[in-house]
Amino acid sequence: VTSPCKILKCNSEFWAATSGSHHLGTEEAPEFCTALRAYAHCTRRTARTCRGDLAYHSAVHGIEDLMEQHNCSKDGPTSQPRLRTLPPGDSQERSDSPEICHYEKSFHKHSAAPNYTHCGLFGDPHLRTFTDTFQTCKVQGAWPLIDNNYLNVQVTNTPVLPGSTATATSKLTIIFKSFQECVDQKVYQAEMDELPAAFADGSKNGGDKHGANSLKITEKVSGQHIEIQAKYIGTTIVVRQVGRYLTFAVRMPEEVVNAVEDRDSQGLYLCLRGCPLNQQIDFQTIRSAQATEGRARRKGPSLPAPPEAFTYETATAKCREKLPVEDLYFQSCVFDLLTTGDVNFMLAAYYAFEDVKMLHSNKDKLHLYERTRDLAPGNVAPSGHPAALWVVLLCLSQCWLCLL
Repeated sequence: VTSPCKILKCNSEFWAATSGSHHLGTEEAPEFCTALRAYAHCTRRTARTCRGDLAYHSAVHGIEDLMEQHNCSKDGPTSQPRLRTLPPGDSQERSDSPEICHYEKSFHKHSAAPNYTHCGLFGDPHLRTFTDTFQTCKVQGAWPLIDNNYLNVQVTNTPVLPGSTATATSKLTIIFKSFQECVDQKVYQAEMDELPAAFADGSKNGGDKHGANSLKITEKVSGQHIEIQAKYIGTTIVVRQVGRYLTFAVRMPEEVVNAVEDRDSQGLYLCLRGCPLNQQIDFQTIRSAQATEGRARRKGPSLPAPPEAFTYETATAKCREKLPVEDLYFQSCVFDLLTTGDVNFMLAAYYAFEDVKMLHSNKDKLHLYERTRDLAPGNVAPSGHPAALWVVLLCLSQCWLCLL
């Protein structure tokens, strides 16, 4: 599924036409206005298909502000001019950011180091929350991953195949909110088959403010892997395209994670609260059933062959190539291969774990093993196994009868 909203195309065309435009002299202002009108015309053409798109609405408001700042008329030519690029040593390359724009440097030497947390989303999709709870969720459509005072992250999950219950992340929008003298508001948006190495306005840092370089985007592998460093909030974000779908991973200080004005709104903040109970899938039970079904199929040859490309045994063997430890990442890999038949989901699980190794601050918590489907109030996984709990209750009841 490819989004019909073409705002990324509009953004890239405008950036190509106005690279370095905020340093233009007054004599080039008419050309900048021409590019702005072309930008506005492009957004109007795609308006009908972009109604719920955060990057689209950000672009529309940005155009209005720029037209007002540069006294541009809405009427006039809309041809795309090519303007000069940024000169060497420009503000886009500044490194003299103020201390307030570096989260770790703002801590005094005698202060305790900040505690960092990790959240990741990958595959069909599987969620690892900031509290190290691991869930497999349906969450089809648009859902907020992070929503705090500094940034918003929203993902859109679509069916892998028509009519399939398996979904994967097809779109990702990140909004970095304007912060003091450090950064202007910036929007990053990625879609299936389009992983830009720049923000929606074409820039690669936080804008014109003095601490602009405390927000930077770096392309690690063209079209496959980008990293965003937001030093002013001590945050690192990794976005990958694996196959046709996206993965997301973040390292963030607890102070930033919990910086929310209205704590009641955190109920939809998936990285913190997890997926709603009615959106969660107990993939381990399904996996066990698939394994049992596979054994029954071998004993009863009259049963029809499975439609998927992988059997439980071949999926297990394939996942073990990249994930030798049979933790929840390994089990997620097996589940995804069985439900989608797409080997790229094995790579998604592998890279998700590689990102955990890079971003998680507690190396003793890299692997997760416990089932997390049966959640207590507040979406916190209970400790212990239901069967063990039943044994304890049975023993207590027997003791009570003895006392009587």
